[in-house]
Amino acid sequence: MTDSLTADPVEATIDRLMQGAIDLHTHPGPSLMPRAVDHIEVVREAAEAGMRAVLLKDHYYPTMPIAHLINKHFPSGCETIGAIVLNNPVGGLNPSAVDYALKQGARVVWMATAHAQNHIDHDKKDKDFKNKFPTNSKKTVDPIGATLTDERGVVRDEVKLILDLIAENDAAVSGGHHHISELFPFYEEAAKRGVKRRFLNHPTYVNEGSFQDIQQLVRMGVKMEHSLCMFIPSVFQQFDTDHLRQVIEAAGVENTFFGSDLGQKGNPTPVQGFRTFIRLLLDMGYDEDAIRAMVSTNAAELMGISLN
Repeated sequence: MTDSLTADPVEATIDRLMQGAIDLHTHPGPSLMPRAVDHIEVVREAAEAGMRAVLLKDHYYPTMPIAHLINKHFPSGCETIGAIVLNNPVGGLNPSAVDYALKQGARVVWMATAHAQNHIDHDKKDKDFKNKFPTNSKKTVDPIGATLTDERGVVRDEVKLILDLIAENDAAVSGGHHHISELFPFYEEAAKRGVKRRFLNHPTYVNEGSFQDIQQLVRMGVKMEHSLCMFIPSVFQQFDTDHLRQVIEAAGVENTFFGSDLGQKGNPTPVQGFRTFIRLLLDMGYDEDAIRAMVSTNAAELMGISLN
């Protein structure tokens, strides 16, 4: 934290807003994708900045054992959260992997990301997308694409079982990188099966959601998480402040929160990204109450995290 006697007023405001901030989307290493920081470094930096919680996410392995070890051996005011992403290495949309992960402490389940058929299709046809999304440092077997729904648009049975397990454990779920057309029946099914903690990452990115889609999903009880790295200087920057204001307005401040989606080589660290993004929100005219909601309170409510 900066010295309050010498810091400029904006930096002091950013310091205040970092207290209790929550990042539910970090990508530290080790990973097959090149990373600038590891799990311990990310949590340590977040704790030093006064953040309340950090979620560790990897596209290819569950992170709850790492979260458990960090919380046990490096205790701090910053809680480490573990999760699982349902890509090919865990068997894809695999209820058994979800069952074991939840019973070992995972608190968020993502449907497929890099191995969603929608993501694979983007990777093949969109050169800009391919250049921006990190690539593996080693050659792997070709992915098998996953879809949440069958050819009739009906949610698959294995996905229904996964949702039952998530509801039973009161965990949170995200639709991952699946197409918006799959996500509406998916979130309807999630609600029907009692999943209370529902959110979607970067809806206007690979999911191809519109501002109207955001409004409809919010009416269904789905919270919106946006990747702040897409709005600040980083290799992922692609949206301007007009887009940022529109996604916030589409969902409302009360239904919007931001994760860094950072940790990769060539990018700011998650804490650096949060600080830059808070400054951007201040420059755009958002007040401290609105910013605190979008970088702390809303994520805390989604996850059931106490801020006291």
